Amino acid sequence: MSPTLIAYSFLAGAILFEVIGTTFLVKSEEFTKVGPTLATVVLYAFSFYFLTKSLRGIPLGIAYAMWGGVGIVLTALIGLLVFKQSIDMPAVIGIGLIVTGVVVLNLFSSSVG
Repeated sequence: MSPTLIAYSFLAGAILFEVIGTTFLVKSEEFTKVGPTLATVVLYAFSFYFLTKSLRGIPLGIAYAMWGGVGIVLTALIGLLVFKQSIDMPAVIGIGLIVTGVVVLNLFSSSVG
């Protein structure tokens, strides 16, 4: 398997752990519930570990932009679908711009492996 594919696999794992951790963050009710609080801490630790592993093949700025951007989109979708939170048009436009930025990074930047 290529080092770039491995790096992107670690980045995907980092994003997944971060999004699940953020979901438990809501369930922790401001860190007043022990189980969801511990889940948040553990999942964030895994996320950062996987993010650091991805840096072997992806530059820091690119990895962090993708980690944050994709995480924002997925977290917004979970908020909308799971927690029934509303999202207005300016938020949709902003999230669309984030997605556009991630796509531009991956398709046109020579910084991406």
